Amino acid sequence: MRTLRAVALACLTALPLSGALAAEPATAPKTLSLDECIRGAIATAPELGESQADIELAQSRLEEAKGYRFPQIEMKALFGPVPEARGNQVWSPDGSNDTDSITWFARADATLVQPLYTFGKISENMKAATHGIEVDRAKKDQRRNEVALQTKEYYYGVLLAREMREVVLEVRENLDKARKKAQELLEKSSPNVEELDIYKLDAFNGEVGKYLAEADKGETLALSALRSRVGLPPEARIDIATERLVPDEGTAGDLPAYIDEARAKRPEFKQLKEGLQAREALVEAAKAAYYPDIFLAGLLSGAYSPERSRIDNPFITDEFNHFWTGIALGARWKLDFGITGSKVAGERAQYNRLLSTKVYADTNIPLQVKKAWLELKEAEKSIDATRDAYSNAKKWIVSAMANFDFGVGPAKELFDGLQNYARMRAGYFQSIYNQKMSRANLDYAVGAMPLEK
Repeated sequence: MRTLRAVALACLTALPLSGALAAEPATAPKTLSLDECIRGAIATAPELGESQADIELAQSRLEEAKGYRFPQIEMKALFGPVPEARGNQVWSPDGSNDTDSITWFARADATLVQPLYTFGKISENMKAATHGIEVDRAKKDQRRNEVALQTKEYYYGVLLAREMREVVLEVRENLDKARKKAQELLEKSSPNVEELDIYKLDAFNGEVGKYLAEADKGETLALSALRSRVGLPPEARIDIATERLVPDEGTAGDLPAYIDEARAKRPEFKQLKEGLQAREALVEAAKAAYYPDIFLAGLLSGAYSPERSRIDNPFITDEFNHFWTGIALGARWKLDFGITGSKVAGERAQYNRLLSTKVYADTNIPLQVKKAWLELKEAEKSIDATRDAYSNAKKWIVSAMANFDFGVGPAKELFDGLQNYARMRAGYFQSIYNQKMSRANLDYAVGAMPLEK
């Protein structure tokens, strides 16, 4: 009894399932291969949409940083009342605060500032933004690989659920045959069969029916999870193109080659490489605040008021009736007490933090590769072992069933044979599932792109 429970639990716990069951319309299901499922999942994954938005945000930061290289123009316009001012630079009949005679004025000012040299404020921020884009692209690659891995879990989970269901059906078929034969022998008063054996077979068969229902539920949930992952609506009916869960051909390669591949392809390593360069550039940009900005400035100012006389004396300026322009070389230098130093220290701390993350990745990513590689090797050996085991258990059942049919074998031999066969057969398919998922985990660990093999 415990064996059948283990078979059903393996069927269910091997599947990382989510989603609710939906009523299925009476239409032909859409059959999808593993590659088609992966393509659909990548095309519709909302997390990849988020990653693309992050890339576009990083690109906007780069465009913003580039924009500081170009002239910045500030314009201001005024319109309002002003006292009249008639006469010349020596005499006027109007007072400076005379409100009896009011006229209007219009004024416009434009200031242009063209940065010439900023000691790295612009160039280092551009460099940081460029590397930031690559960081976000690598993050998108990482999420893409995660989506592909999850899709494989669901796809292989459907196959495992179906194979486990077939194991349960096969056990039930043998139980039905044994029940029928036991009843015949009992009616003939055979010494090898007791009424208790009939009760055991009926109890065993009832438990098998329970686990068959759970296996059906597991398959349905697995398909629901796969349908959701590939971006299809809940009412869509799908099926998988693969009919049987069979072992992969070939064996795992050498571990050092996989570790080298991970260092070359893993998106996390690219994130760290580009991230460190971005952080280094931000440190330099923060340090540039210690130095001035050299710029070229241009000024244009014009004002007009109909009741104010224009004064042509260069020493006298009328803010409400004039026109002048000019150009100059300038420097802008902001001095503070500790603020810039704190910003530099903060950026350097972020850089050092990323260095520590790199040390962690250098140690743990190869460990992740090794774990997946060892699990793959284990699964390959387990497939051979369980194949031989269930084959011998099958012979055991055939022999025990023959002896039972002839009334010369005890029912216990048949019970034990069925339980061992179910356990080994289920273990065989579990080993195949483990092989496929270990290979999928190894592909993820080395940073292999989905569908590239």
